[in-house]
Amino acid sequence: MSQNQISHEAIAQLEKIVGQSFIFLDQETRNHYGHDETEDYVFPPSVVLKPANALEISEILKVANEFKIPTTPIGARTGLSGGALSIYQGIGLSLERLNKILDIDEQNLQVTVEPAVITQVLREAVADKGLFYPVDPSSQGSCWIGGNVAENSGGARAVKYGVTKDYVLNLEVVLPNGEIIWTGANTLKNSTGYNLTQLMVGSEGTLGVITKVVLKLLPINTHNVLMLVPFYKASQACEAVSAIFRAGIIPSALEFMERDAIDWTLKYNDNININVNDKVQAHLLIEVDGNYPEILMLEAEKIMSVIEQFEIDEVLFADTDDQKNALWKMRRSVAEAVKSNSIYKEEDTVVPRYVLPELLNGIKKIGSKYGFKSICYGHAGDGNLHVNIIKGEMSDDNWEREVPKGIREIFELTVALKGTLSGEHGIGFVQKNFMNIAFSKVHLELMERIKYVFDPNNILNPGKIFPDEL
Repeated sequence: MSQNQISHEAIAQLEKIVGQSFIFLDQETRNHYGHDETEDYVFPPSVVLKPANALEISEILKVANEFKIPTTPIGARTGLSGGALSIYQGIGLSLERLNKILDIDEQNLQVTVEPAVITQVLREAVADKGLFYPVDPSSQGSCWIGGNVAENSGGARAVKYGVTKDYVLNLEVVLPNGEIIWTGANTLKNSTGYNLTQLMVGSEGTLGVITKVVLKLLPINTHNVLMLVPFYKASQACEAVSAIFRAGIIPSALEFMERDAIDWTLKYNDNININVNDKVQAHLLIEVDGNYPEILMLEAEKIMSVIEQFEIDEVLFADTDDQKNALWKMRRSVAEAVKSNSIYKEEDTVVPRYVLPELLNGIKKIGSKYGFKSICYGHAGDGNLHVNIIKGEMSDDNWEREVPKGIREIFELTVALKGTLSGEHGIGFVQKNFMNIAFSKVHLELMERIKYVFDPNNILNPGKIFPDEL
């Protein structure tokens, strides 16, 4: 549907809802809201709206339903699966004005926020009150809570603390027909009917528009120990991950970076000074946290006793906050460093952590078969490996023709290892045609029926998650 297919009547009604200052039809604005961080895709919506609250969103969706206008919720546009792309044009529904922290409940350890609150802003706001929101995607300085909920985002500390779904207690949601509901209750336990809250988490904006989020908080830990461990063999770094857990240690973060990821990141951030031995193939970044330094040091010593069984170089312990921040900056900059060096595709595989070595080795063999290079890194502690496929010197023809075959084989390997297609980025637009690897036709038809119950006119974020052909 193109802009001129949205009738003048519909445009007039939409303008009346949000006001002249918050409806945009110009090409520049539409292009701006037509992309996220997914490769180089651009799908400008026909019109961009910036509502102020749930009531305005309700009225917008009523108009969209009446005129059958595709409507795509748009957050911070930091996504990597194309979830916010208006692939059928229509309405681009930007939620940027819903950006308030509404209540920090220190008695019940809960916080209520609107969807456009930046994740890091929330984490810092509750930390000022001695509270902890653990979910920390690499894009936490720019991504929004609403998008985190829509994609069920994770992050480095998911290995110990879980992902977004583990903290969402209740949601205010505008349904595609304009009805406004709360999905649950602000309680830690709830066995009352179907769990609509968790159905919404990870639904990628296809079932409703999230307008308020109630999150569980934790008491903040006061101390941590951070170490960078260089391995001479990347496969051994993967093997060490499971060994650490089998030794009885649950790190608060356990990140894997292969050699190219480190090298590209150090070139990208020339203010980070870390010497890497030529023989080193991979690093693990390991953190333990708690309130008692003496216990943390005992845990660090136990980790050392595990990793010393492998071929490693000298371990770097971060002694100061500056050193810790530098190591985390290096890890969180990997994706940006890769993007600055080459055209690439990023896949988001996840497997049981014990089979990480098989996944890594398999990815490299598949790359050799199809002629592409990959750079792997990610949240190894929970088996979540990000695979950056690099175009480099590949011809455009091979990039378009051969790489998708390789990606399909990577996902087939992942599922064969009891894993699945995405650990935290979602399916969105770019992964939807691989869904038949992970799910049978019965699974997919059940999901489509759920979508139909919520959105019978298929106006809300159409063209996402479900493959073009079941």
